[in-house]
Amino acid sequence: MCRTGGVPDPAETGDGASTDAAFTALLEDSAEDLYESAPCGYLSTLMDGTIAKINATLLDWLGLEREAVVGRKRFTDLLTVGGRLYHETHFAPLLRMQGELRGVALEMRREGGGRLPVLVSAVVKHGTEGEPLLIRTTVFDASDRRAYEEELLRRRQEAERARAEAERSRAEAEAARRQAEADRARLAAALAVLQQSLVPDSLPAVPGLETAVHYHTASPDRLGGDFYDLFPVAGDRWAFFLGDVCGKGPEAASLTSLTRYTLRAAAHLDPEPAAALATLNAVLHERYTADGNPRYCTCIFGIVEPAGEHGPAVVRLAAGGHPPALVLRSDGSAQYLPTPGGMLVGVLTDAPIGTASTVLNPGDTLVLYTDGLTEARSGPGRDDRYGEDALLAFGAGRAPATPREVVTALTGLLEGFGDGLDDDTALLALGVPASPAPVTPPATSRLP
Repeated sequence: MCRTGGVPDPAETGDGASTDAAFTALLEDSAEDLYESAPCGYLSTLMDGTIAKINATLLDWLGLEREAVVGRKRFTDLLTVGGRLYHETHFAPLLRMQGELRGVALEMRREGGGRLPVLVSAVVKHGTEGEPLLIRTTVFDASDRRAYEEELLRRRQEAERARAEAERSRAEAEAARRQAEADRARLAAALAVLQQSLVPDSLPAVPGLETAVHYHTASPDRLGGDFYDLFPVAGDRWAFFLGDVCGKGPEAASLTSLTRYTLRAAAHLDPEPAAALATLNAVLHERYTADGNPRYCTCIFGIVEPAGEHGPAVVRLAAGGHPPALVLRSDGSAQYLPTPGGMLVGVLTDAPIGTASTVLNPGDTLVLYTDGLTEARSGPGRDDRYGEDALLAFGAGRAPATPREVVTALTGLLEGFGDGLDDDTALLALGVPASPAPVTPPATSRLP
C-alpha cells in the first residue's frame, strides 16, 4: 500500500536502514532548538507579567534583542495601547479566573513603530500545591486576517467591472450578469455577517430606564458607518454611546470595530465620559495617523445613573464633533443638550472634548442620533436639508413621549424622506418611565 500522494509506506521501500537513519536524524533535534526555531512565538512570564523566557522566532518578528527583553520587560510592554487596554480589562482577568485562554486577537509593537496582529493563547502553570508559578504564552502571526477587508473591497470592484463589460454585447452581458450577481450575493452575505458584529443585536434591560434603538443602512450592499452600544459599568451606572465613522465599506467597518471595543474597554477602566473619548482619540490617532492615513469619527458618550423605579436619572455626556442630544421633557417641551467645543475624534493628538449633564425626571426622554437624520434631503425637490431646527420642532410636537414612541415616530419620519435619506442613520433613546397617575378614591356621601 502507498500513503496519500503516492508515497510508499516505510515498510515497502526495502531500505529499512535509510528509514531508520532519517528518523534518527529527526530525533537528534534538541528540545531547545525546536523551541527557539518554532514557526510560532513562545514566551514564559512570571505571574506579574515579567518575561522570563522568549524564543528567537518572536524576537525576530518584533525586532528585539533577548538581553533587552528577558527580565526587563513585561508582556504588556510588547503590546500596543489598544492591546494593553484589552489585556488589562479582559485578557488578564479571564486568564486568572480560567487558567487558560485560546485564540485572543491582540496587536504587538515592532521595534521601529510597526504593528504585528497576532493570535495569543496562554496557560497558567501551577506548582505541586496548586499555586500559580508562571504563564506560558503562544503567539501566532495573524497578518493575513488584515487582508480580509481588502478582499471584500476587491470583490466589489470586480463585480462593478463585470457589470460594465456586460453592456458591450448581449451574449457576453448575460454571462457577466450571472457572474456579477453571484459575486454580489457572496459579498452581501459576507457584509451582512460583518455588519452584525459591529452593533449589538439588542439592548439590555436597564432597571429604572426605558430604551429604544433604530439602525438604518443607506445601502443594502455596503457596510454602515454608524455605531452604538449600551452596557453596564461599575456600580449601578450604565455607559452608552453613539457615533459615525468616516467612510463606508470594509475600511469603515474596521474603524467601527476598533472604536466600539476601545470605548467598551475604556469605560471599564475609567467610566468618565471625557476620559473614555480621550482614550479613543489617542488610540485612533496612534493607529491611523502614524500610517499616513488619518481616520476619525464623531461620537457622543454618556454615563447614566438611574435612581430606581420612577426616580430621576443623572446623565453625564461627552462629545467629539457630534450633533447635540435632544431631550423631550415630561412638561411637553423639547430642548437640545449642547456639548460645545468638541473636536472630531482621532484628528488631533489632544482633541478638545465637549461635556454636558442633565437630570432625566419621570417622563423625560433623551435622544441620540447621527447626522444622517438632520442632513437628509427634504422638500418637494429634495433640495433642502432637514436640519436641527426641524428636528427640535418635531420633538416638541411629540413631547412628552417614551423612548419607544420617539423612535417609532422618527422611524416614520426617516421612511418619509424616501431617496432623500442617502446616509446611514442610528437612533438611541433612553428615558425614565413616567410616574403612574395617582388613583383618586371615589367620592362618598353621608346620609343625613
